Amino acid sequence: MFRFLLVSFLFLASNVWAQDRTINGNVTSDDDGSGLPGVNVILQGTTVGTTTDVNGSYSLAIPSDGGTLVFSFIGLASQEVEVGARSVVDVVMSSDVEELQEVVVTALGITKEKAALGYAVTSVGGEQLEARPEADIARLLRGKVPGVDITSQSGVSGTGTNIIIRGYTSISGSNQPLFVLDGVPIDANTYSDRGFTSGGATASSRFLDLDPNNVSEVSVLKGLAATVLYGEAGRNGVVLITTKTGRIGGASANKGLEVSFSQSYFVNQVASLPDDQDQYGNGWQNRASAAFSNWGAPFNQPGRNGLDAEGTIKHPYDRSIWNGVFPQHVGARWKYQAYDNLQNFFVDGAQQNTSIGINANVGATSIKANYGWTSDKGYVPFNEYKKHNFSVGASTQLANGLKINTSFNYIESNAVKPPVNPSRNSNATNVSLFGNVMYTPRSWNLFGLEYERPDTHGSVYYRGNNGMQHPLWTLNHTRDNDAVNRFIGNIQLSYEIADFLNLTYRIGMDRTNMDNDYMINKNGVQGSAVLGLYETTVRNIMNYDQIVNLNGAVELSEDLDLDFLVGANLKSREYAYQQITSSDMFIFGFFDHSNFTTTTANTYVSRENVYGAYANVTLGYDDWAFLSASARNDWTSTLEPENRSFLYPSISLSVLPFDALSISNQNLNFLKVRFGFGTSAGYPSPYSTRGSLATSTNVFQTAGGTTLNSNAVSNFFANPNLTPEIHKELELGVEAKFFKNRVGVDVSLYTKDSEDLIIDLDLDASTGYSTSTVNSASINNKGIEAIINVIPVQTRNFTWDITGQFSLLRSEVISIADGIDQIYVGGYVGRGNIAIPGLPYGVLEGELIGREYGDLDGTDHLQVQWDDRINYTPFVNANGGYTFLGYGVIGNPQPDYIYGVTNTLSYKWATLRIQFDSQVGGDVFSTTNSTLLGRGILEETGFDRFVPVVTNGLTADGQPNIKQTTANAHYWPNTGVFYDENSIYDASVMRLREVSLSFVAPKSFLNGTPFGSASLTLSAQNIWHYAWNTPAGTNFDPEVISYGAGSNARGFDEMTGPTAKKYGATLSLTF
Repeated sequence: MFRFLLVSFLFLASNVWAQDRTINGNVTSDDDGSGLPGVNVILQGTTVGTTTDVNGSYSLAIPSDGGTLVFSFIGLASQEVEVGARSVVDVVMSSDVEELQEVVVTALGITKEKAALGYAVTSVGGEQLEARPEADIARLLRGKVPGVDITSQSGVSGTGTNIIIRGYTSISGSNQPLFVLDGVPIDANTYSDRGFTSGGATASSRFLDLDPNNVSEVSVLKGLAATVLYGEAGRNGVVLITTKTGRIGGASANKGLEVSFSQSYFVNQVASLPDDQDQYGNGWQNRASAAFSNWGAPFNQPGRNGLDAEGTIKHPYDRSIWNGVFPQHVGARWKYQAYDNLQNFFVDGAQQNTSIGINANVGATSIKANYGWTSDKGYVPFNEYKKHNFSVGASTQLANGLKINTSFNYIESNAVKPPVNPSRNSNATNVSLFGNVMYTPRSWNLFGLEYERPDTHGSVYYRGNNGMQHPLWTLNHTRDNDAVNRFIGNIQLSYEIADFLNLTYRIGMDRTNMDNDYMINKNGVQGSAVLGLYETTVRNIMNYDQIVNLNGAVELSEDLDLDFLVGANLKSREYAYQQITSSDMFIFGFFDHSNFTTTTANTYVSRENVYGAYANVTLGYDDWAFLSASARNDWTSTLEPENRSFLYPSISLSVLPFDALSISNQNLNFLKVRFGFGTSAGYPSPYSTRGSLATSTNVFQTAGGTTLNSNAVSNFFANPNLTPEIHKELELGVEAKFFKNRVGVDVSLYTKDSEDLIIDLDLDASTGYSTSTVNSASINNKGIEAIINVIPVQTRNFTWDITGQFSLLRSEVISIADGIDQIYVGGYVGRGNIAIPGLPYGVLEGELIGREYGDLDGTDHLQVQWDDRINYTPFVNANGGYTFLGYGVIGNPQPDYIYGVTNTLSYKWATLRIQFDSQVGGDVFSTTNSTLLGRGILEETGFDRFVPVVTNGLTADGQPNIKQTTANAHYWPNTGVFYDENSIYDASVMRLREVSLSFVAPKSFLNGTPFGSASLTLSAQNIWHYAWNTPAGTNFDPEVISYGAGSNARGFDEMTGPTAKKYGATLSLTF
C-alpha cells in the first residue's frame, strides 16, 4: 500500500505544470526599511505562492501571462500588486493599525477573524513544535498555552500524559479535552489494562500517535462558548491540530514539485538524580547488616560496628538460604564501601526523527505526502518507543465547481516499557522498577553481584529474607509491550451553491487496533504473580464522524453583515475489548498461554451513537461589533429515550471600542472587549441505564443429566433515570495592542459551573448490588488567564520578542449527594484525591499524625485547615516516633498560579528561543523525598549519626519530649515512611523548559545548489528545574502523576520514574 501511494504521488508530481517566468523581489517595513521574513506572497486566484526568507527576499515562478501578487502578513496591511511585464516586484508594507486581520481556526474547522471572536483561542505554530526533542505533541505544548495544565506519568519513553483545560469538571467521567485532527475528532484516551498499582501506570496516551514534525498549527479552544458546536465531546476544551498534509494550498504550494527532508538526533537522559551521602552503608542502628535501609556503619571506621579490620563484612550471599545456590560466596568477604548504583543504572538514550515530505501541484490539484519515523530510546535499558507516520492530503476542484479535500494518516507504533507502578518497594505483582533502585543501600553493588539464581532464575537481593525484588530482575523479566496500528482519514466535499452559500459534507474515520502484552516471569518475590503472569489484551476501536454544513455570508446593509451555519452531525463509536490472563508458568521465560496452568478470558463490546443538529449566526456591524449565537441539540444512545435529547446554547459578543468611536490613538492601536456564555453536557458510559448479564463459567446439571450454562448478574445497579451532566460557563476578556503593535495583552476571566454530575455511589450489600450511578454532585471552577507580548527591540536585522503567559485557577466542590461527606476521585482509599463540599476538587487525603489540637478534631477540615497543621505540636511515642491520629485532608495539589516566559531573539538568519515556566504553590505527596530521607540515602542524612537525636514534640502526658534516640529511629518513622502527612511537600518549581537555536541559510547561500532552503536547529527540553521547597539534594521534579495519565488523580509521586531531559540537533532541507 505504501509503495503504491508513493509511486502514485511521484507520477503525479512528474507531470506538474511548467512555469514560464520567475519573479523576484524584496518586502520591507515602512518603519525602518528592514526586510520582513515570513510574508505570504500568493498569485491571486491560484494556490501558487511562497514566503519571504529571513532577509525579506522571495522568488516565485508564475505563468507567462503574469497576474496579481497578493502580499499578506498578520498585523500588516495586505497589498495586491499587478505584475505586468516586470521580473522584479518590491513591496513596502506597513502596520494595519485600524484592524488586525488575524485569522484563527475555530470549531468544526471554520476560520474566522480573531477580532470577531467573543471567546479566547490560543494558537501555537508548527515552528514551535517541529525539530524538538519530544515525540509527544502534548508535552511540547507545556508552558505555551495559559489555562492548560499538562503533566506526565514519568520520563520513561512511551508513557502517558495528562491534559486539563480550565480545571476538573467531572467526578467519575473523563476530564481530558477533545482532540481534532484536520477537522476530524480522534480518540486521545489513555487506555489502561490494569490498575495503576499493577501495570496500568505505564499506559500510553493515544495523541502520542501524532507526529509533531507534521503539524502546521495547534489551536486550543478553552471555553464552552468556543466549543459548543462540538456538543458534549467539547465540554473539557478542544485541541485543534492541523497537519501540514491537511493544510493544502497557500504559501506551501510554491512550486510544481517540492521535496522536504529533516533528520533529528537527540540524547535522552534522566533529568536529575538525588545527591546521595557517601558516609554510611546498609544496616541499622549504625551497624552493618542486610537490613532494609541505609542506617548502617560508617565507611571510614574499619574494625568497628560490624566491620573487620579491612573494612569488609560477611558476603551478602553467604547465608544459609543461598549457600547451596552460590557456593562460591561461602566464607567470602564483601568490601563495605559506597557504590555508584544510580549513575550506572541509568543510561543515555537516543531519539531519532526522520521526516520526508512531497508537495505537488497539478493545475487545480494539490497533493502533499509525508513520512515520519521516530525512535525514542529511554534512559533505562530496553525502554524504546518507535513509530511510523504516513500521511497524505489532496485537494482539487472539478470543472463543475465541486471541491474535494481529503487527508489520511496511518500510524504504526511499538512501545517497550518497564513497569513504573507507584510503589515504595517492589514485588512480583506491584512491580515498580524505580521503587528499589532509588534507595538501594550505598554499600550494595547492583551490578557487582548476581540478581537471579542460576537454577530457578529467581530474584536475589540484599534483604536478609530476600523479601524484596531485585530491580535488575524486574528490568530483565518484566515487560509491558504495546503495538498500535491506526488509520485516521477524512473526505470532504464542498460546493458553492451561490456566491454567498456553500454546502459541505465530510466523513471522518478513526480506526485503532491496540495489542498489549504484559509479562512477568515466574520466581519473582512475593505477590500473586510470583509464579508468573502473562496477559494479552486486544482493543479494536472504531470512530465515525459525519457532518453536513450549510454556511453562508450575506451583506444585509452597508454596515450589517450576516454569517450563518446550520448543520447536522452523526458520531458513532464501537469499542471491542478482549483480554486473556494466564498465571502459574511452567517453563521459565516462555510466554505463551499454553505455558500456564490457569487461563481466564474477558471480553467486552460497547456501541454508542450521538446525533446532533446545530446552528450558528454571527451579526457584524460596521466591522466593530460582532454578535454570535450558537445552539446544538444532541440525541445520545447512552440515555433512555425520555432523557437522551439535550439542547445547549451559547452566545458571544466582541466589540472594538476605538473603531466604534472612530478614535485613532498612536499608542493604543487596537482594543477589543469580549463576552461569551456557553453550555455543554456530559453523558454516562454505555449501558449505565440498563442492567446486564454476563456469561459464567459455572455450569449446572439437572436431575435428568442436562447440562445448563449459567449467567451472572452485574453488581452494578443500573439507573434508568440518569440525565446529562450540565456545564455552564461565563467568560469575559480584553485584548489590546500598544505602540504600533509592539505590546499586546490578552486577558480572560471565567467562571464555570458543572451541575448534576454523574457519580458512582456505594450501595448497602442487602440490596444485592454494590454500586449505582446517580446525578448529584456540582463543581465550580473560576480563573484568570493572560498572555502578554512585548517587542522591546526591533531593528532591520534584530528582533527581541517576549511572550509571557499566566494562569490562575480556583475550584470548589459545591455538593456531592445527600448523606455523602466525601467521594474518591482518584488514587487509593485512604490515600488519594477526594471531593469534599466546600473544598477544592481533588484535595489529598492520607494518614495524619497526632498533634495537640486541644478541643479541636484534627481530622475535620472544618476545624483544622491542612496548611495550619504545622502550627500544632505533634505527639511523640516512647520510641521517638510520631503517633497516628486517623485520616484527613493533608494537602491541595492545585497550584496558586502558573506562569511562563518565552524570549525569542532573531538576528538575520539566526533565532534563539528560551522558554522558562513555573508553578507556584500546590502540594505533592512524594515518597521519592520521604523514602530517601527515611532510609538514610540522601546527602542530608550524612551527618554524625552517633550523636543522639531528640524528636521535637509532646509526650502522651503533654510534656515536651526530651528523650534521646538514634538518628534512624527518628528519621525512619518521622519523614513520611510511616504516616502520609509527613510526605507532603510544596510543589513549587521553576523550569528551563526549552532552549533552541536555529540557523536558516540565506537564499544567496543556496544559489546554484539543488536546495530551496536549509536550516539547522539545536534544541533542548527540560534541561534544568528547581523545586525550592523540597529537601535539599533530592533534585526532585514534582511534574509527575504517579497514579496514571487519563485519570482524575494528581499530586502524587510514588517513585514512578524521574522526568527526562533531551538535547540534540535537526537538519532540514527542501529541494
